[in-house]
Amino acid sequence: MLFRSAGKRAVLMVEEGQPDFLEQALHAILRKADVATRLHGKDVLPMGGEYTPLVLTDGLRKFLAAAMPGVLDGAVTPPDPRPVLADPRVQALATALPARPPSFCTGCPERPIFSAMTLVQQELGQHHVAGDIGCHLFALNEPFNIGATTMGYGLGPSSAAALQVAADKRPIAVMGDGGFWHNGLLSGVGNAVFNKHDGVVVVVDNHYSAATGGQDILSSRAENPSRSTNHPIEDAVRGVGAKWVRRIDRTYDVGKLRDMFREALTTRESGPKFIIASSECMLNRQRREKPLFNSAVKRGERMVRPRFGVDEDVCTGDHACIRLSGCPSLSVKKSADPLKEDPVAAIDTSCVGCGNCGEVAEAAVLCPSFYRADIVLNPTRWDRAVAWLRQAVIGRLQRRRAGRRMAAA
Repeated sequence: MLFRSAGKRAVLMVEEGQPDFLEQALHAILRKADVATRLHGKDVLPMGGEYTPLVLTDGLRKFLAAAMPGVLDGAVTPPDPRPVLADPRVQALATALPARPPSFCTGCPERPIFSAMTLVQQELGQHHVAGDIGCHLFALNEPFNIGATTMGYGLGPSSAAALQVAADKRPIAVMGDGGFWHNGLLSGVGNAVFNKHDGVVVVVDNHYSAATGGQDILSSRAENPSRSTNHPIEDAVRGVGAKWVRRIDRTYDVGKLRDMFREALTTRESGPKFIIASSECMLNRQRREKPLFNSAVKRGERMVRPRFGVDEDVCTGDHACIRLSGCPSLSVKKSADPLKEDPVAAIDTSCVGCGNCGEVAEAAVLCPSFYRADIVLNPTRWDRAVAWLRQAVIGRLQRRRAGRRMAAA
């Protein structure tokens, strides 16, 4: 920073929040090096509050006016949105529109973890759940409402270490693979093993440091030419002395996850219990697979895209599937059946075909209304023949059913 600042007329330090640690440190560095560059920061930007685009625009204008007087003369001024935002009609939208808190992405492999946790707590009662920094912290919101404490990045197990309670109410700590490698291995896992902590630690392994953009980490599956990857988390956990370690490589299997949680919370084996819940971040997976899929379709290759739907005739309208899943693609719509007053569940086109909705319905023994439909692109002759045969059989059965309804009427 000293090298970049030397020879400049002025430098702007954009540091959100207070105190202004970085600004003070840079000021000391410049003055000790006898660099005369003027430093601006909290003199043109607010001490507190969020640095929104509007706030930053005002701050940059003040900085340029102080550092380069006249540089903005004749510049085109963008429209100021504040008068529009102050309009009572616009402000009224805040009460008319429902709140939309942050949540897991569509198809996120972390959502079924908390669906399984919800199911097992319905069976065994509420447990203290210590959260951590990362995508999994979204479980605090609806529909899961899971999470009691959050200390810091990789500190989920550390915060749960203080809660040595009765064996039937073992605390649960959740942290991601990024937090695990950041400091969770020592401060959380090593501490739990050393102190023989009788709790449950869930490590969410989505193959990346997903919450900060999908960077590779030690346990990533990618073959990174400049980094050392493919180091399993369970090897590191066992390496510090953990004995009870379970791993699941498909978190969408809600039933298996629920059974794993139940075993961890009820086993008589002492010491910490570790569950490695591993599935690739859906955002990174889609970024990798979509271009390959689209290229294959353009080349004329046969490709299959799975989609899920809800059978209106079977859906009971109790919406338990939504409360246990919370997927953004799972919504409700008005039923075509006049005898059903409540809206039925529906899946929109944002579905990525992860299958979590059906897995949740099966694990919780809900109505079997979910179905899977495979969209075949560039179908072969065999695909067309099978589709024609299916349509013929289904159409005949539907016509026979319709005829019987009319006769009965």
